[in-house]
Amino acid sequence: MSTFFDQQKRSFSEVPITDSKISTSEFLEASEALIKLFDLLGSSAFTVVQNDLQGNVDKIRERLLATPDKSATLQDMVLNEKAENKTKATQGLLWLSRGLQFTAQAMRETVDSPDKELTKTFTDAYGKTLSKYHSFLVKPIFKLAMKACPYRKDFFERLGEDQDKVLAQLKEWLDALEKIVKIIFDFYESGNYGKGL
Repeated sequence: MSTFFDQQKRSFSEVPITDSKISTSEFLEASEALIKLFDLLGSSAFTVVQNDLQGNVDKIRERLLATPDKSATLQDMVLNEKAENKTKATQGLLWLSRGLQFTAQAMRETVDSPDKELTKTFTDAYGKTLSKYHSFLVKPIFKLAMKACPYRKDFFERLGEDQDKVLAQLKEWLDALEKIVKIIFDFYESGNYGKGL
């Protein structure tokens, strides 16, 4: 029985990481698969979240296509862009990573607290992650989306019929996603690459 994770082109657990450097192309494929996860939440309120994530994926892909030899890993891409005094992909990656961190936090709280509904886990995750970067104009839009989450049971059924398989795949995907987000944030911090972005 096929699950949501079986149907994705690439999982975060399949993104190559060598010496803490993350392969750009596979990372983008896994990120686009994650964006499809919001379709399962079944509300147009999440379109704003998806568009934001996709817009940042597009910025990174544009840079990858323009300078493939210098953008094989996310870290190389940021360093190369910095050397050229450019910031578009660096900013895109920073904001995409914040969105991924929010998604990871929401799913982690959902997995770790089986008694909590998604409206609660997603709202809590938003408060711990993205909220601090959003203006007072953007916050209400995101808060509205969190309230539009489906019931936990319905969401998990949409992930797949075999719930044991879904949970195992979700945990593997989540562990890999959290690891990747941590590597990216540690890298940004190490060189202060996110300053002013």
